[in-house]
Amino acid sequence: MTLVGSGEFLEVMVPVDAELLAGRPQRAVLLPTASAEEGPERVRYWIDLGTAHYAAMGVEAVPLEVLDREDAECPALASQVAGAGLVYLSGGNPGYLAHTLAGTAVWQAILEAWRSGAALAGCSAGACALSRIADDFARPGRYSGEGLAVVPHLVVLPHFDRLERWAPGLTDRVLARTPPDAVLVGIDEETALVGSGDDFTVHGEKSVWRLERDGTRSQLRAGEYLGLSATTPHKQAPQT
Repeated sequence: MTLVGSGEFLEVMVPVDAELLAGRPQRAVLLPTASAEEGPERVRYWIDLGTAHYAAMGVEAVPLEVLDREDAECPALASQVAGAGLVYLSGGNPGYLAHTLAGTAVWQAILEAWRSGAALAGCSAGACALSRIADDFARPGRYSGEGLAVVPHLVVLPHFDRLERWAPGLTDRVLARTPPDAVLVGIDEETALVGSGDDFTVHGEKSVWRLERDGTRSQLRAGEYLGLSATTPHKQAPQT
């Protein structure tokens, strides 16, 4: 499982993607679903960027144009997820992404691929949607706000190093809505959390921030672990 603050399909993310695909089929299934409401040009942008990115890595790219719930229930589209080494949810609107995929044939195929050993990654909106809360941050309340909860004890704020400039007060609003059994993290741009279960490691040049309800923040840099247990908020990665 990988949650990225920003930078999907850019050169800066090549090391993370290479790690995700190591020992797995060299086949990346890309879903531009989160950008569907922005129009066909934006969808095409993500497809073209992702296809070129993985082609340069010698990886087969399989764009999956799941743009609404009708697409997400299409057996032919769902069948294309099989055999993926990586399934990637790119940016856009996290609320729309979670609403479109939840409970559908495509989402079931993604879960089956992941449980069978494929890597699952989300960037920006994709990272939010994989966690507990997936608001439409521009228009709160438009969707349910429920994420796909693949990581049920985590709530994600992407672009964290720039977020408050774009949406002042958003961090506090999301923190107030974060369930007691979940942890809110801010992931800076071009930075990722990689892991499984309740144990993740920071990758990238910037930071991940664990945000507490009392206003304190714990900063984690590359190589440090984020543990979602309240008793073990983070620990230093072992020396190699």
